[in-house]
Amino acid sequence: PEKLVGMKEAIEAAGSNTEVLNIPDAESLARVLSAGFQTTVSDPRLTVSYEPNYVPAVAPKMPPLPPEQLVAVLQSSIKLDIMEGNIGYLRIDHILGEEVADKVGLLLLELVWNKLLPTSALIFDLRHTGSGDVSGVPYVVSYFTEAEPPIHIDSIYDRPSNATTKLFSMSALLGDRYGVTKPLIILTSRNTRGVAEDITYCLQNLKRATVVGEKTAGGSVKVDKIKVGDTDFYVTVPTAKSINPVTGSSWEVTGVTPDVEVNTDDALAVA
Repeated sequence: PEKLVGMKEAIEAAGSNTEVLNIPDAESLARVLSAGFQTTVSDPRLTVSYEPNYVPAVAPKMPPLPPEQLVAVLQSSIKLDIMEGNIGYLRIDHILGEEVADKVGLLLLELVWNKLLPTSALIFDLRHTGSGDVSGVPYVVSYFTEAEPPIHIDSIYDRPSNATTKLFSMSALLGDRYGVTKPLIILTSRNTRGVAEDITYCLQNLKRATVVGEKTAGGSVKVDKIKVGDTDFYVTVPTAKSINPVTGSSWEVTGVTPDVEVNTDDALAVA
C-alpha cells in the first residue's frame, strides 16, 4: 500500500495533461499508467482503466427459488461423472460461499456429493473456475481432511481494515467426508483463478491432493475497483492477501505450480 501513495494525484494530473504526454486518448493513457504502476509495485494484478459508463457490480443474492428451479441451477453449474475404474469426476466453475452453501447444502448432498462418496478416487476439475467466495474455502478443504483436530489452512489479510482472519478446517459438516486416504487429483489451467487457486494450494501443501495441469493465473482472493477522484479512471487493486500457514508464502501473483505439469487439454487423460 505504501507504494500506492500519490497514485490518485498522478492519475488526475496525467488525465488532464494527455497532450503533454503525447497520448491521444484516455484509453491509451490508462494502458500506459497500468504498465507503469505494474512495474513500480511488481504486481500485474494492478490495472488502471478508463470507463466513463462504468456501473459498479452488485454481488448476486440467492433468490428464493422453488425446488425444481434450484435443482436446475445447480445441475447447470456443476458437472459430475463416474468414470471407468470407479473414479469420480467433479467440475465446479464457481466456488460457493458460506451463505449460499447453507441454503443449498442438502440439495448438493443429494444431487452431487452422495453420488461421489462411494468412488475409489476423485478428479476435481478447477480448470475453468475463475470466481468464488473465500468463505467457501474451509467448506471444500474440510471434506478432504479429518474432522479433528481443526487445521489452520489459510490466513487472509484484509488491507483496508489491516486485520488478519485465520481460516480453519471445519469439525462439523453436512454429509460424510471423502476421507484422507482415497486419491484426490485437482486439475488446473491458466484460467484457474482466485479462490480456486487458494483451495488448490491448501490441499496441495497439506499433501492431500496431486495437482495436474497448467500453472494457475496468480490472481487474488479479493480485488476491488476504486474510482479515482472525479475522473472516469478506475484502479483495480488486490485488497486482501492469502498467506498459507504451511509454506509461509502465497500463491498470489506467482500462481500454483502443478505436481504434474501438462497442457490443460491433456490434464484429464493424464489424471
